[in-house]
Amino acid sequence: MPDSAFLREAEARGFVFQCTDSAALDAALSAGVISGYAGFDLTADSLHVGHMIQVMLLRLLQRHGHRPVALLGGGTSRIGDPSFREEARLLLDDDAIERNRQGIRRVLQAMLRFGTGPSDAILADNAQWLDALGYVDLLREVGVHFSVSRMLGFDSVRQRLEREQGLTFLEFNYSILQSYDFRELGRRHNVSLQFGGSDQWGNIVSGVDLVRRTEQKQVFGLTTPLLTTASGAKMGKTASGAVWLSAARLTPFDYWQFWRNTEDADVGRFLRLFTELDIAECDRLASLKGAAINEAKKILATEATAICHGRDAALTAAGAARQLFEDATGDAQALPSRHLAGIDLNGGIAACRLFVLAGLAASNSEARRLARGGGLRVNDQTLRDENQIISTDDLRDGAVKLSVGRKQHLLVRTG
Repeated sequence: MPDSAFLREAEARGFVFQCTDSAALDAALSAGVISGYAGFDLTADSLHVGHMIQVMLLRLLQRHGHRPVALLGGGTSRIGDPSFREEARLLLDDDAIERNRQGIRRVLQAMLRFGTGPSDAILADNAQWLDALGYVDLLREVGVHFSVSRMLGFDSVRQRLEREQGLTFLEFNYSILQSYDFRELGRRHNVSLQFGGSDQWGNIVSGVDLVRRTEQKQVFGLTTPLLTTASGAKMGKTASGAVWLSAARLTPFDYWQFWRNTEDADVGRFLRLFTELDIAECDRLASLKGAAINEAKKILATEATAICHGRDAALTAAGAARQLFEDATGDAQALPSRHLAGIDLNGGIAACRLFVLAGLAASNSEARRLARGGGLRVNDQTLRDENQIISTDDLRDGAVKLSVGRKQHLLVRTG
């Protein structure tokens, strides 16, 4: 068992998949404060649930008195990480990168404590050094330490080369730049530990090796396991797309519902990874059987939502769900809402068509099929007639409440 509190808890919670030298890292963590980083490319204006395992690891590092560093990929986002992608990313322009930078900064600032203290988080951006690099100088100084044959052996590269899409030379440079980031963060912020998903192992080891060769210093890499649900689905992917961490992209209510819908077999693992409850409490909740496991899922949902959106928003979402699904009183103010411009209810609109426009059904035929099965409700009343017209008479406080099944609810405002 590790001596350092951080590594001991990280292993117990299931964060550790691979580590470059766990004994030496354990000694470094026990000897004093270290800085560890995780990188986030600016490919969207929000992080999503797939990023949460890295965020939680940074939070754990901070809770144990060490310094987390969140690195924004303002420079590498101009290239795109090719790891395990079936095709090249679209290249982003400067305006898109800046919008994404601001959005992701807001998400991270809500979940990490930033400041100037020894364990306060640092927000860095590799555009600070990559944008100023002379490419030939980089190749002369850093490129000589990279073996092409070794890079071709990375799983992430090999799989792309086996597909028809192939791998561009631009993307092939990503590993060199990520390794350079590790060295630069060491020089600027004394960073000695890099976190990443298991698909980043090759890039992380390359960075560790670059620092050893050029700085004569030992640094460390730690990867987390690739997360899939008990049914084999990729963690964080739903039928409607990514589960975003920004409230502007996904309401706290819907975020809470995502965690509430966790499969029974995943409850214990997700409690350990995505909440900060004591491990013993996580294990107790995971041991619940039958209908009692639903209480554990509600605790998981509330604790995970509190980390992302704050305790008040989490309790509001939990209360709204309880009223909707248990008390049937329906706290409409807590529900997600959507404004459909250009829709005039004075003349009326077919209910099935409104479900489609609101994004609750993929097509008119799907909406009609759901209606025939009793799966659609308007203002909590089952839609019995698939040809029913929705008009201003159906407005309640300026909105119409649409529901699909028991778990999807939306307030629709028009005009």
